[in-house]
Amino acid sequence: MFTGIITDLGAVKAVEAPDIAAADARFVFATGYDTAAIPPGASIACSGVCLTLIDRGEGWFAAEVSAETLSRTTLGEWRQGTPVNFERPLKLGDELGGHMVSGHIDGIAVVRERWPEQGSLRLSLEAPAELAKFVAPKGSVALDGVSLTVNEVADRVFGVNIIPHTAAVTTLGARQPGDRVNLEIDMLARYVQRLLAATDEK
Repeated sequence: MFTGIITDLGAVKAVEAPDIAAADARFVFATGYDTAAIPPGASIACSGVCLTLIDRGEGWFAAEVSAETLSRTTLGEWRQGTPVNFERPLKLGDELGGHMVSGHIDGIAVVRERWPEQGSLRLSLEAPAELAKFVAPKGSVALDGVSLTVNEVADRVFGVNIIPHTAAVTTLGARQPGDRVNLEIDMLARYVQRLLAATDEK
């Protein structure tokens, strides 16, 4: 589990052929983390996608990615130099600064507009049709792993506010219209929808 509070802004160092047949790509990431303290098998959220560290060295770590993940997230578009938000998993006793984030991406949202608003950055995004019902004003979403509060919703389009700190320490500050971002809906909204659907079936 994660909180959507980014703790490192790194980048793709290389995209390689996998070492095992079960994976379809091997990503090597440049990071500011002390990777010697991260054991193989640990989870790291990479722009919202929970990946398993399988190798590491000073200033880098590697993860293997399946075709399913490549097709359902923006990872299939990543190349050498692509900036990536990193977050280590939540530990018992850690401060929950954002909201509960699973690291399992629900779909891809597309940036439609960006504009400055006082000292902040405003982004307008379009959610996939099947996910729009889960996005609500004042609810939570994770965009490229960043926990954000939804400001407004109009059909499939929703808006978020990016404060200067978040713009500076995550990939969101550089997002432009047309960019695609990993979207994870609030897991509470997902469970409520499931419960309501089960009730309707009775």
